[in-house]
Order: sequence, then structure tokens, then C-alpha cells
Amino acid sequence: MRGPAVPAGAAGPGKGLLDAVLADVMRDTGASVGLVFLLPPGEQVLRLVLASGMSREIAAPWARVPINAAIPVADAVRRRRLVWLGSQEEIARRYPRVGIVLPYDFRVAAAPITDGTTVWGGIVLLWPVWHPAQLSAAEQETITACCRRAAPLLQQAADSGRPLGFADEPRLLPALHSREADSAQAVAALDCAERLPVGCCALDLDGRLTYINPAGAGLVGAGAASLLGKRPWEVLLWLYDPVFEDRYREAVVSRQPTSFTARRPPDIRLSFQLYPHDSGISVHIAPTTGDPTATAAKSAAPSHAGLVGATGLYHLTHLATALAEAVSVQDVVELAADQIVPAFGPKALALLTVNDGRLRITGYRGYSPELMDRFDAAPLTSDIPAAHVITTGVASFFATFTDLKRAYPPAVHQDEMAGWAFLPLIVSGRPVGSLVLAYDQPRPFPPAERAMLTSLTGLIAQALDRARLYDANHTLAHTLQTGLLPHTLPRLTGFDVAARYRSAGHGMDIGGDFYDLIVCTPTTAAAVIGDVQGHNTTAAALMGQVRTAVHAYAATASASPGAVLACTNRLLADLDPGLFASCLIAHLDHTHHRALLATAGHPPALLRHPDGHTDILRVPPGLLLGIDPDADYPTTEISLPPGAVLALYTDGLVETPGTDIDDATNTLAGHLAAAEPENLDALADVLLHHAEQSAPRYDDIALLLIRPHDGP
Repeated sequence: MRGPAVPAGAAGPGKGLLDAVLADVMRDTGASVGLVFLLPPGEQVLRLVLASGMSREIAAPWARVPINAAIPVADAVRRRRLVWLGSQEEIARRYPRVGIVLPYDFRVAAAPITDGTTVWGGIVLLWPVWHPAQLSAAEQETITACCRRAAPLLQQAADSGRPLGFADEPRLLPALHSREADSAQAVAALDCAERLPVGCCALDLDGRLTYINPAGAGLVGAGAASLLGKRPWEVLLWLYDPVFEDRYREAVVSRQPTSFTARRPPDIRLSFQLYPHDSGISVHIAPTTGDPTATAAKSAAPSHAGLVGATGLYHLTHLATALAEAVSVQDVVELAADQIVPAFGPKALALLTVNDGRLRITGYRGYSPELMDRFDAAPLTSDIPAAHVITTGVASFFATFTDLKRAYPPAVHQDEMAGWAFLPLIVSGRPVGSLVLAYDQPRPFPPAERAMLTSLTGLIAQALDRARLYDANHTLAHTLQTGLLPHTLPRLTGFDVAARYRSAGHGMDIGGDFYDLIVCTPTTAAAVIGDVQGHNTTAAALMGQVRTAVHAYAATASASPGAVLACTNRLLADLDPGLFASCLIAHLDHTHHRALLATAGHPPALLRHPDGHTDILRVPPGLLLGIDPDADYPTTEISLPPGAVLALYTDGLVETPGTDIDDATNTLAGHLAAAEPENLDALADVLLHHAEQSAPRYDDIALLLIRPHDGP
């Protein structure tokens, strides 16, 4: 069973929990970048908790990865197997979003952290292009062993009874290959660099300048004091070009030397050669007469107001590709919040939508629920910026609270923030909501940033509009499906019963799984479980027809399960819907303490005996319903004594990508054997919890439990 997840770097037993694991696997495989993701219990989002060899800004788009996203680590976790990408071309082909945000040449591996039963998260490793295009057997074993080593550590921390939360940002490990320098050597190296007639400087992996020699400071025309601790392209206006920042990102990710040429006003051309290492980047600066193959800056020094950094552009592109995969309104809200806060700098965010003339808080980050409640359901006529931008269609930017108060005199400073952007969400001239971004420092919002945020809201508005249509269709489909399933189960003399249904959570969120319980006589009943192929309204409608047919045929006390399946099969063949269905029927006889079973290609039932040992009932199989109208369905008799538990289920309870179905069925039988059978509702919840926490599920789940007893 899945315990509470524990982030690296938390207090107590979790402190530095995965540091050594990540450091060892990077050292043993020669990886230049390492990332650790954990899957919180009950969530479908992987959280980035630990990183090494990469800055937070570059890692920001991956801070939260939906488990169903087309991302290597999500695939590794879903499929429970290692994913290897040996070239830039393969990355771009299989994972376009990764290729867009990191358009550099590197190798990458992603592997699940699992003990074979529970998936805790995943590890991602990057290598420079000098690594062979294939992962060696020794490296695969090292990575697998690392994940096997991490899983029990996480389990042990969970079992310690100290539930720990996730930090807002991943923790960064220091450089793995740094070394303590001898003080005399350090002084000698500094003197050497200071004497060099050529310019040189050092950047950390975050792009911040840690050292520049006098020749370098002279060439760039700025003193070391004004540059240290800052990113050069953020201080030197003539370097503020996305291309130059992109070269730094390329050096960090690919660990390959890069270069660019820039023009320092009025007309001094400088060549910058970047040499990356695990501990930072060494930069050689020299005058040049120009290189036709190098990137040159504009002749005039640009202004910060006219440009957007490469990181911002990559974040915007990443969000666009992520929103294209969003399905429901909640998907859009979660993606927007997960991406905007780490990537674009706000400390808080609120997304509001319009509903019946009022603003509704649809999602938020960084704000308290109490504050959000004060603005929820505010009329569009309210004198507040979030409503005003919707009615006017014009964004509002406030660098300070003084500016906000000037525009809205009734405003009260409630969120402890210092700068705000209020952005309308508009599709085809029609307002659908507004986005509020709040910053903890005053923010001037130069024109380039305003333009980028406006583009951002356009993407979100279009995604919201699509998602609303999906949600409307989903509501209709869900209403159809719930109307076709039994609302309550009948009371059976001598039997306790419990049933559960969980939808797949993807596509139309509707499927063909069904269950039923039919009273035949005062002491007999028929338990039915089935699954119609597909996840759409057609599957749901056919499910209703199959369930109705089975119910009608099974209500006849003399009809055996095999005969019921044969009649239903002929009906389905006559309908010719182009879909097939699996079904298992158990005819329950309380008087004789027995059950008659027949199956049409359905997963085997489980029988937990009164002493606890559990059998997988592999009765003679029949063809799926709808294939052959003349198919035969043998009936098998089993003993069903008081205190036993018969479990019928659909394949969603045991089937996950990359897992052998027999192994998964055996694991489910083990959980049934180990559980307490007295309370069937609690037992049903235990089995569902095992399924949902052991691995992400992509199919519907139906579960029906029956336990005979001696009483009436």
C-alpha cells in the first residue's frame, strides 16, 4: 500500500534522503544532470524535489509533471520501465515538448522509483553528446539499482509516522565534482587570472557571474562590483538578447562549448567562448573583427523594455504545448498554475472565470483559501480590477500598491504583495475570465513583459474555451453512464455485498464497465461484472443494452450463467455494434453454499476462503460477447461457504502498461488474502486504494464483493 511520500531535504528521516542516491548514480554513470521526481499519494502529478547540475530557471517547466503527460519521466513511471533517448532527433520526435524547451543535443534516461509494487516517482539523468548513443548494460543496472535503493528509503520514511510536505521549489545539490582547493593554489590561480592580458570570467550554473578578471571587466566596460552575483545579460544592456542567454542554456544542458559574438557600443565586437563544467562555466572574452558564422547583436544597444529573455520565450512555448494537451477546465487551471508560478516569477496567482454574471475562483496558487473566498462570486459590476479587466477587455498593470490604490480608491491591501497584473481572458471578443498575477516585489512591467503576459492569457483563454466544451460533453456522458449503472444494490438473504466504480479519468471519462446484482429466488441471486470495449458514449450505450439483457436472462432462476451468456452473445451479434464485451456471471446459491460461474473472456474472479488463503478462479473461458453467435460458455461450480469472499472485477483493477497481467492478478489476490474481510465496504476501499496507488490507472474499474453468512 502506498504510504505518504517524503520529499528530499525534509526534516527528520527525510533530510537529505535522496541526496546520496542521486549523487552516486550521477557519479557512477557520468551523468551531468540529475533530477528526482516524487508522486504524492492520491495525486496524478509528479513533483520535482531534487536537482543537480541544472539551475532552477531551466528546470522550472518540469516542476510539476502530470502523470499522463508526454514527458520521459511520466512515461517511465506509467510504464514502470526505463526510457532512453539517444539523440536530439529522437527527443524531438517522441517528446516534442521537451525538444522545444530544450532544443540542444544531449542524451537522457528516465526510470521509475519502484519496489515492484509501489511507484514512488522517477529519476531523470542527462549526458553530453560524448556519451554513446546506447545505454550500456552496466549503466542500466546502475540506474535500476539506484531506483531500487531509493524505494525502501521512501517507504521507511513513510512508515516512520512523519508525513512531510513538498517544498514549492526543488532543492539543488551542490556540484558533485567540486573539490576543496589548497589556499596557496587558490591565490596562485587568482594571481594568474588577474595577470592575463585576455578577458575571462566565471559563471555558476545559474548564469550568475562569480569572477571576472581586470582584462575582462575592461573589455565589457563594467566594474566587477556591478557584475558579481548577477547574470551578465541582465546588467549589460547590449548583451540582453535571447540568443546570448540561449547560448548559456545550451552550455549548461549539453555540457558542450558554445560561443557568440556581440557588439558593445559604439562599435567594439567581442567574442565570448563558453566552456561548461559540472561546477560552472568558464568564459573567454576577446576582441574580434567578426565571424560570419557567429551570432551578432544589433548595432544599437537594445533596451530591456524591447526584449524578452530566452528562458521566458521557452517557458511561453512550453506552456502553449502543455495547454494543447489539456482536456478539462481543471486540467487548464492546474497546468496554468503549475507552469506560470515557477516560470514567470509571480508569488501568487488566481484564475477566475465568468459564471452567470459573477466571478468564480477556478484555481489559485500562493493565496490563502480565506482570501480567495472573499472574492469568489463577486459580481462583474464590482469595482475591483479582476472584474474591470473583463468588462473592458484591457489588461491592468500596477507596479506598486500606490498605483493600484490610485486607480481603485476602495482597494485594501490584503495579500501582502507589492506588484500586480490583471489580465483578461478573451476568446473571439468574448470574455471568459481573468488572470491575476501577484509579485512580492514592486514590478515595472516593461512593454516586452506586458506583451508576453498578454500572449500567455490568450493561450489560456483558448484552452479554457475548448475545455468548457469538453466539460459540457463530459457532464452529459457522465449523466448517461450513472443512469445506466445500478443506483443501489438489492438486499440478498444470506449475503453481504459491496460495489465500487471508478472512471478512467481520461478521454470522455466514460466507459463500458458495469456490474449488477439480480435476485432470482429468496435464496439465489446472480452477480454480474462486465466491460464493453471503448471509452465513449457508444460504449456506454451498448453497456446499458448488455446489462439489461443479462439482467433479463439471469432473472430466470433456471438459467445457468453459461446459458445467460449464450443468449446475451446472440443478441449482441444481432445488434452488430462493432464492439465486443467481456462478462462474468456468478449464480449464488445460499442454501447449498455454492456458486456457478461462467465467463466470456473476462478477468478471473478471486475467492478468499474463510481461513484467508485466496484462489484465482480460472474457469474455462468463452469468447468475448459479440464475436461468434454460436459460441459456447461452460459453467463451473465452486464451493462458497459462509465467511468466504468472492471478488469480481474489471481489468482496470489489475492492468497497467508494462506490467504482466498474471503478476498483477497474483498481487491483487495477495492483498485480498491479507485484508480484513469483516467489513466489505472497507475491503473494497482497500483494494481500490492498492490499485490507484500502486500505479496510474488508465481504464475504468468496477468491483463487486460478495460474502455469504449463516444469518438471514
